[in-house]
Amino acid sequence: MKLDDDIHNYYEHLVLERIEILGLNKSKNEDYLADLCCLALNQIPPRYIRFEVDMSFYLPQSERQQMEMNAVNAVSQAMSFLDQTSMEKTLNKVT
Repeated sequence: MKLDDDIHNYYEHLVLERIEILGLNKSKNEDYLADLCCLALNQIPPRYIRFEVDMSFYLPQSERQQMEMNAVNAVSQAMSFLDQTSMEKTLNKVT
């Protein structure tokens, strides 16, 4: 068994899904997206799974909705942080 192939954090899927919904994968560069993912995922406790089907069949709908909201909020906060940091860097260059 290769741990890195068999087990993953389900929130990774939800964060990436949110990024696609927002269209960030088309408008932001890879560095921004990598930083965004790290910042967002570090805000959420991991939920490890082996198979996606486990989450589909064994997770109550209310818990699934809460996990989706956790991902939405984490991505939003990470974007705010990155955008604020970028704006501060720009202002520092100007002054």
